This record gives sequence, structure tokens and C-alpha cells, in this order.
Amino acid sequence: MKAIAGAGFAIFASLFFATGVATAQPANMGCSPENPGNGPQTLRCEGGVTIVAENGARYTLLDRDRNGRVDSVELSSKALLLEVPKGTGANRFEVMTPQAIAAVRGTKWAVDTAEGKTSVFVVNGRVGVARRAGANRVVLGPGEGVDVEATGALIVKRWPPARVAALLARLAQ
Repeated sequence: MKAIAGAGFAIFASLFFATGVATAQPANMGCSPENPGNGPQTLRCEGGVTIVAENGARYTLLDRDRNGRVDSVELSSKALLLEVPKGTGANRFEVMTPQAIAAVRGTKWAVDTAEGKTSVFVVNGRVGVARRAGANRVVLGPGEGVDVEATGALIVKRWPPARVAALLARLAQ
């Protein structure tokens, strides 16, 4: 009897952990998935928004203004590459992580979160980055990045090519 109960618990636990990767609801957010499989997944969304999610990334698409289109993403692990064209609406597009909020109106940028740190890198355009708690805010331009941790200054740096290449390779870029 104990063996059956233990096996039941193991199956239940494995089901719980198997659903740990948040998946987007493309049909409900005006997004269509491309290239499904074991690599990065690309979502093409209404309004020209493109989201590339690293394999295994945990994220949730959000529609804050309730117009049926994705306008923000809650990212809890791994990386996303986002491209948001100018003129996609009055609201800024935001990516929220446990440590930071990165917001834009039109640009291409990557957000990576892991182990108490969020890193934001701008491919082109400009991105405002702030801590979720606090008033510190920086603006990044092309080739610049910032690492956001629970404490410490937000320091904008030009990322070395090797760091950029490593991040973008995880996103099939």
C-alpha cells in the first residue's frame, strides 16, 4: 500500500514539474508560433512584435490594455529576444523579471534572467531599464547592456562581442 501511495505521489510530482515551463497563449494574444521543436521558439504577434524564446524559457505573455494583443511579458528564467516596431500602440512594451522592468516603444533587445540577476542588452533602438522596486533607471542604446541585481548601482556598459555572441547564440541569432 505504501508503495502504491509513493508511486502515486511520484507521478503527481512529475506532472507538477513537467508543467513548470510557462507557455504563451498565442491564439489568445494574437501571436503565431514558428519553428516548434527543441530550439528557440519564435512568436510572431499582431502589430509586428516578434518574440524569440530560448529553449526552456519560463515566461507569460500579457495583454495589459485588454485589446487582444500582447503588450508585455513576465519572464522568470532564461532569455528572450524581442523586436517591437515603432508605432505598435500608445503603450510601451515591457518585459518584467523578478529584478527589473525593461520598456520600449520600438527596438530590438534581449532580456536574460537567472539566479537573482537580470541582464538586458540592446541590439538597436533604446530601452529603459529599472529595478522593479526602486527609482533607479537607466537608458540603453545599441551595443549597451546592464546587469540588474537586488542591490547595487545600475551601470550601463558596452558589452564585449563574446558576451553578445554567447547570448544571441542561445536565441539562434
